Amino acid sequence: MDKKVVIIFAVVIYLLSAFASYSYFSASSVSTSKYEEPVTEAGGSTVDGGPKTEPCPMNGQLYSKEQKKLWEKRRPLGIMVQNNTEARPQSGLSAADIIHEAVAEGGITRFLTIYYCEQPEIVGSVRSARIYFIKLLQGFGNNPLYAHVGGANMAGPADAIGELQDLEWWGYNDLDQFAVPFPNYWRDYDRLPNRATEHTVYTNTQKLWEFAAKTRKLTNVDKKGVAWDEDWEQWKFAEDAKESARGNIKTISFSFWDNSLGSDYKVVWNYDIASNSYLRVNGGKKHIDLDTGKQLTAKNIVVVFSDESIADDGYEHGQHLLYDLLGEGDALVIQNGKSIKASWSKPKEERMMRFENEDGDEIEFVRGKIWIEVVPTGNKVTAK
Repeated sequence: MDKKVVIIFAVVIYLLSAFASYSYFSASSVSTSKYEEPVTEAGGSTVDGGPKTEPCPMNGQLYSKEQKKLWEKRRPLGIMVQNNTEARPQSGLSAADIIHEAVAEGGITRFLTIYYCEQPEIVGSVRSARIYFIKLLQGFGNNPLYAHVGGANMAGPADAIGELQDLEWWGYNDLDQFAVPFPNYWRDYDRLPNRATEHTVYTNTQKLWEFAAKTRKLTNVDKKGVAWDEDWEQWKFAEDAKESARGNIKTISFSFWDNSLGSDYKVVWNYDIASNSYLRVNGGKKHIDLDTGKQLTAKNIVVVFSDESIADDGYEHGQHLLYDLLGEGDALVIQNGKSIKASWSKPKEERMMRFENEDGDEIEFVRGKIWIEVVPTGNKVTAK
């Protein structure tokens, strides 16, 4: 056979295969599963049918012994979730133990969600890595799993991909979508119809944990047998304050950037004294989890004031940002209807951020969901 014919034939086969793979991947979608109690481990949802006696190490929330057996076999998983207005309502946020929020670019915020004690079936949409989220994730023990779709990769101080390589996470505990095959990530164009392609990537926490265990030998211990929490120190937790002892601050509100998009990302947390919880409003609308249909809530809101700067790395599609999250700074901790003036400290990347009140005592978090809001230093936070 003529060499030109062979080459043309090979190219045609390659293109047909690529098209078939793309079509299958793009058309694939995952149906929404309703929560039923109790749920088997194979169901991929929280197993919480028994008495809730076991505190989650991440936020102190109580779960059943059955659920504890699940989380003891794995390690923390951080997932980058988009908060662009087109990406709302997101999936899986209500199941996160801890959520960090900061601006990714142009005043648009992004979430680093931490999963350990619950395992939602769908999380997303998943977006790209940022270096300051990596530094926050480093505080969650040895080699926490990190799920994202690519990341900032311009040479300079905001190079997230370079940071992952320097940490030796790349190809190990890093679970970049470009290195992890379907069906661990998939595109779903029907979940939020008529959205841009970058808002269509979703993942499944159980699949990611299983992939890490099977291909990277990462469970609750690494390939050398070292436990993820060998040197990790969790926060302190407390019960809800009695209703008579709760404060009367009903609303916490703040913005990240004062630009044309600012109102779309303004955050308001409304306090419900009966449940001792805060209900999230984002861009003037109730912030809903797509799968539960319920408004996002938290027991603790932490506002971390951080110096923000521009990386100036030549990125043509916006500006990569930097946040100074090492050392110490000012903070506010909102819980039990009160706003506590606090300070944050993070002496090195491998340590979790700690929070102290004005007397120098470590603040105990109320058992339940924790949101950490990274706000530029000098921004106004209204508590009333």
